[in-house]
Amino acid sequence: MLKIDNLTKKYGDKVAVDNLTLHIKPGEVYGFIGSNGAGKTTTLKACAGIHTFDEGTITVAGHSIKDKPIEAKKIFAYIPDNPDLYEYMTGIKFLNFVADIFEVSADVRTKKFHELATTFGIEADLAIPISDYSHGMKQKLALISAFCHDPKLIMMDEPFVGLDPSAAFKLKELMRKHCDNGGAIFFSTHVLEVAEKLCDKIAIIKGGKLIKSGTMEEVKGDESLEEVFLELADGETNAESSN
Repeated sequence: MLKIDNLTKKYGDKVAVDNLTLHIKPGEVYGFIGSNGAGKTTTLKACAGIHTFDEGTITVAGHSIKDKPIEAKKIFAYIPDNPDLYEYMTGIKFLNFVADIFEVSADVRTKKFHELATTFGIEADLAIPISDYSHGMKQKLALISAFCHDPKLIMMDEPFVGLDPSAAFKLKELMRKHCDNGGAIFFSTHVLEVAEKLCDKIAIIKGGKLIKSGTMEEVKGDESLEEVFLELADGETNAESSN
């Protein structure tokens, strides 16, 4: 569903992502973890076609994000860590705007909006301006806009930030259901407990380099994901210090 091959992204002399290769298959919830500044957001933005990149290829269901961006973007949704919504719109106008872009029919969008807004508990708030929304409500609206057009791939940067426990639980259910129906999800998170319970596969990145990836069992073995993450991060730091 998503193929990242030998991705390298530089900002001047700084290498933000260094020769990264990851493949996400249909049906997989794929977690992406790392410390602040590790390269998670840069990678996701490159996959979404927001950032250019210096080397490598990225394809979504066979469509190159660089050479065929429109074809690729038709079949994925991307939610940044701080969704920048059109605050002068009401919630429902924003959802209709997104549905228009992805050519969702009137009957399908009405059903989807109702189901998803009810799930996240903001159906009564869709008539008010987004400028009056809290951060958590904006996050919920962004999530509804992502799921409403049934994309094959959903990419999310820290999707659980700002969500109350009930909404976080509902999101995990939606993510699992989406992948069980043949879709794929690639998301970054600092919440390692969530990643450990939810993800089929995990990738750990540090300093732009992929440290370890694979199934949850392959990555963590008999340890907790938190223990493995800290061990790998410390190991890389110690190795860098000794060079």
